[in-house]
Amino acid sequence: MEKFHRIVEIASNLAIIAVAITLGIFMLGRFFDQSTAAPGPTQAESVQPGATLPLKDVDWSQSERNLVMVLSTSCRYCTDSLPFYGRLAKQNAENDKLRIIASFPQDVTEARKYLEGIGIGIDDVIKANPAEALARGTPTLILTDNKGVVLETWVGKLPPEKEAEVLRAFLK
Repeated sequence: MEKFHRIVEIASNLAIIAVAITLGIFMLGRFFDQSTAAPGPTQAESVQPGATLPLKDVDWSQSERNLVMVLSTSCRYCTDSLPFYGRLAKQNAENDKLRIIASFPQDVTEARKYLEGIGIGIDDVIKANPAEALARGTPTLILTDNKGVVLETWVGKLPPEKEAEVLRAFLK
């Protein structure tokens, strides 16, 4: 009888180990799966130059050009990009070249706290889902004219060369 209990115990332990290994492999696969990641700058973008952004709470005419930052407080790529957005906002404050609008699916109060927590000054914060800005995901930067017509877009966490491109575009 004791031998039987020992065999059952060993079989149970092996089953637990097998389940743990299977779950571990599954979790690692999900972690490294690129299809669930935020869209990168080289992937197809959903909002194209020439489109008009249908954001209802934005008066585009307040500035010749506007930069819409489509973000989410729960997006890790947005959080990773915050240092760049801070530099962008600071440089814009010095040159006053365009109006920066942050669009979040979260409540405006929560979104402002998120940005102010790291010292990013934005001209306007609105509540809108990414799809309302014709964005496929977050983060997405959309440069528009004074009618809300898209001039350029950048999607995902940007590498340094794309960050430089954004800075050049808004200094024009």
